[in-house]
Amino acid sequence: MTATHRPGPIVVVTDRRKQRSDLRSRLERATEHEVRTLSATGDLEDVIGTDATDPPDTDGDAAATVPSGVVVELDCPSDIQTVLQRVHDRVATVPTIVAPPKGSERLATVALRADATDYVPTGGDEDPIDRIVATIRSHSQLPSADDGQYHRILANELPDEAFVIGENGTYLEAKARPDSADLYSTAADDLPGSQLEDAFPDQVATKLQDCIERALRTDDVQSVEYDAETTEGLRRFEARVVPIDQRIQGQRAVVWLARDITERVRRERQLRSRQDQLETLNRINAVVRQVIETLVEAPARDAIEREVCEQLVDSDLYCGSWIAERAGDGRLSYRTGAGEAEHYLDAVRDLTVDQERPLMQAVQTGEIRTTNRIREDGTIPEPLQEAAREDDVRSAIAVPITHEDAIYGVLTVLASRDDAFSERERAGFRLLGETIGFTIMAVKNRQLLFADTVVELEFRIDSGETFSFDLSKAYDCTCSLEWAGTTANGRTFQYVTVDGLDGETVLEKAQDHDSIERCRLIHDGEENCTLEMQLAKSGVRTLANHGATIRDVTVESGIGTCLVEVSQDADVREIAEALTVIYEDTDLVARREVDRPVRTAAQRRSRILDQLTDRQLTTLRLAYYGGFFDWPRESTGEEIAEAMDISPPTMHQHLRKGLKGILAEFFENGGHN
Repeated sequence: MTATHRPGPIVVVTDRRKQRSDLRSRLERATEHEVRTLSATGDLEDVIGTDATDPPDTDGDAAATVPSGVVVELDCPSDIQTVLQRVHDRVATVPTIVAPPKGSERLATVALRADATDYVPTGGDEDPIDRIVATIRSHSQLPSADDGQYHRILANELPDEAFVIGENGTYLEAKARPDSADLYSTAADDLPGSQLEDAFPDQVATKLQDCIERALRTDDVQSVEYDAETTEGLRRFEARVVPIDQRIQGQRAVVWLARDITERVRRERQLRSRQDQLETLNRINAVVRQVIETLVEAPARDAIEREVCEQLVDSDLYCGSWIAERAGDGRLSYRTGAGEAEHYLDAVRDLTVDQERPLMQAVQTGEIRTTNRIREDGTIPEPLQEAAREDDVRSAIAVPITHEDAIYGVLTVLASRDDAFSERERAGFRLLGETIGFTIMAVKNRQLLFADTVVELEFRIDSGETFSFDLSKAYDCTCSLEWAGTTANGRTFQYVTVDGLDGETVLEKAQDHDSIERCRLIHDGEENCTLEMQLAKSGVRTLANHGATIRDVTVESGIGTCLVEVSQDADVREIAEALTVIYEDTDLVARREVDRPVRTAAQRRSRILDQLTDRQLTTLRLAYYGGFFDWPRESTGEEIAEAMDISPPTMHQHLRKGLKGILAEFFENGGHN
């Protein structure tokens, strides 16, 4: 039989008989090597040959030979140290793997000090067999042990660097993983003999020296994080400092096991940043919701604006807030403000026209403007930047106060945080600006609705680009607005009566006019007609958003007269400007105070009943109590007619006239809004 060369065996040194056979069988299945087991107190010399021992040439030879690897499955530090020393005395080149059932820094330190090749605890989630076999195979491919390949013992614990450091801060030994060694500006071989102060700034060196002394004093493992300069810049490390029982070079020492945690710290910082942003956003939304809830009960615009500013600065998120509106001269007029940024709030009242432009852009465009680096933003006027430095203001947001097309002013909020106003926060403030605008509009209309005395404004309009102006100028007719308003789905309608022109011509011209999306002829008489028009834009709605009610609009031969009602405390200039947006050439020609008659509910009821005939009132009562208006109907029109002993067509005629009389009391006497 021809002799064949076989690789050396794998020797497992263990005192755990239960695991011994299991580890042996698993290694045998995973590799071509023979696997032998040996107790920690056994005779290693009978199993492990020396470097000079010839490899076996025949199968079954159990004589001492150079093994391919030695696996030490022990959990006693002194036993591990003894076994490794005995193995290395016999054969210096054999790879040794310390594989305790449960890992710890102390066992890793012993393995490192005893010059083990790898450290692979077997009690973890990762399968240790693949790691053990890979270590043995990798080592068998190397020509010698002295080729620059450092120990990989810390791969399962703290793998990037390991030092033995004396109690006085002197490096005694140093090792670094090959794949991380390029990070270090000082090679590991050059560190022994140097001090911590040589490798780190004084503050960091003192921190690390304190950790060494604490580990030696308590005889327990300590942890510390620190920064170190590398070829890739400043990186973050985490170290476990393990005290060593024996003295080295006459002094106590520790093993310093360090891991590069730069990427982990970066991920944690990003996670904390996202969490902080989410928490801040939640707080901002809570503040906005609280402000919105209080707006419902605000009695007047001044109270609304004051409440908004005060509640915003009650939170520690913001240090100042203020509201301004556009005055008659085109400048910004400060209305109210609150917060600790007193220098800033004083400075905004004294801005020149040029210095107001950034804020004016928010008013003119209706778009939010933000600056998250207010002291570095060149668009911010110098007086405001100087005030920001005094008050520690870092960010600002300008929020238009709007409702539909109406812009009532601008809310500015200040923060002592950089990057305080992200896109999500801007969305919250956009909602706040719209809510304030809606509330101001509602207050204006409420004041007008319940006022006993109102102001009637009469405007002369010399030109306009609307259908009524174009039609009356071209055909010398008169156009009168019957009603204008907006449906729930946002569509704008007008009902216009035209005197002096036939309905066919009016309908034809209306269908061709750019301002009209859709139209139909409601009534076509001999000398007048009524047209329903759906418009692209509504000037009536614009005025309503400023707290005004249009009472009448008449256009004759291209000249218009518009009567508008507002509350006594309304800003007439604001109404005039809003009307100018609709019609270019307008003049206020009259301002009159009008007393509204105060009617009780009983008076209003009597007024309605007086306008109905007996037959109309009887028809309405029978239809109402008989369920004619229910759905589905409890009574039909024929049944109501039979009860009245009249024909169904006659019943419907009485019903329509009666309903028209009731509705006229509300609509015709209630204005065009």
